[in-house]
Amino acid sequence: MNILILGGGGREHSLAWAALQNPKCDKLIVAPGNAGIALIAECADLNILDGGAVAEFAGENAIDLVIIGPEAPLAAGVADVLRGAGFPVFGPSAAAARLEASKAFTKEICDAVDAPTARYGHFTDAEAAKAHVRDQGAPIVVKADGLAAGKGVILARTEDEALEAIDDMFGGSFGAAGAEVVIEEMMTGEEASFFVLVDGETCLPFGTAQDHKRVGEGDTGPNTGGMGAYSPAPIMDDAVTRRALDEIVRPTMAEMVRRGTPYSGVLYVGLMIEEGAPRLVEYNARFGDPECQVLMMRLGGQALDLIHACAEGRLAEAQVTWADDHAMTVVMAAAGYPGAYDTGTTIGGLESLPEDSFHQMFHAGTARQEGRIVSAGGRVLNATARGATLAEARDRAYALAERVDWPDGFYRRDIGWRALG
Repeated sequence: MNILILGGGGREHSLAWAALQNPKCDKLIVAPGNAGIALIAECADLNILDGGAVAEFAGENAIDLVIIGPEAPLAAGVADVLRGAGFPVFGPSAAAARLEASKAFTKEICDAVDAPTARYGHFTDAEAAKAHVRDQGAPIVVKADGLAAGKGVILARTEDEALEAIDDMFGGSFGAAGAEVVIEEMMTGEEASFFVLVDGETCLPFGTAQDHKRVGEGDTGPNTGGMGAYSPAPIMDDAVTRRALDEIVRPTMAEMVRRGTPYSGVLYVGLMIEEGAPRLVEYNARFGDPECQVLMMRLGGQALDLIHACAEGRLAEAQVTWADDHAMTVVMAAAGYPGAYDTGTTIGGLESLPEDSFHQMFHAGTARQEGRIVSAGGRVLNATARGATLAEARDRAYALAERVDWPDGFYRRDIGWRALG
């Protein structure tokens, strides 16, 4: 099978690694890829937001399956173009991807099916949004309605913080994503990520994880795209998983079918759980990053079979086989992230790291420059490991990170602290 993966981050590196563990993978191309992906697969210079260009490339390379990693090509309708050209695609249509591309749309769906979520208001005017904050008080959550690379959520502890966030969003700090805002109550509980494969009708639970979104240890500081993750999520026991499926996921997917926009791909279900009751925080229309890295580390080659079955509408005959294991990934980021940071800084020591079924250094934002591996983004590397226990996975992941010679980078040293104490 010839496979094309769209994207160039740590999520896509882990998807590529998992695909290569499966003997059905004959040829693998990743567009655009990164310096780490280039060590294991062919990388292609391709505009992944141009569905026509992607379809033409897929035809020229006899591609049998296209896996879309990031959200931007989904929102741009690349999956629609590829399906129209006859290619099996892992990723939802642009209409179905609105579950991530518009927070207001997701709230509308939740209202329609009575799915438990935070109380909210939706605003297109700054003054109306500010009046809502003054009426509700703080703490309160201010969200850019559109895609903001995981950073368009402000957890405002005071009214002043919320009012400032509203000014920032309507002032253009998040581009078009902030032209509308959703303001929510601050939910309490423990957050977890639940992944479900969907092919329109069938919903197949695909694993759980917990990530750390804040930049600072103890989950402090501004939100990021994610500073680390581990799987499975201890709080997602069988009872919570059943409730999440029955009360949130299946009703949402049925409503999408009713509207004529069935969902196909992986559905990321962000949950807040309190006393065994899950409430929806958000939907994403793709794997989380860095949660994907720990899921792929645990699944290995079977991930490709499941993704292929999803793309071809065969989930009813598929099942996920989990080992009794754990995985953790530690994000190594450029100094200054999520604010201003330098790129092009040299990273040493990568060539001597162990790479096996228990240890992988997934590249997120790297490039090759004059024979050196250099940073090319804010989140740069994912030190990822698997173990019989979460503590063992943690020790292996941090041992990987400590062997990297990168004075211009940093990483949190407390990933998994909620589960490990």
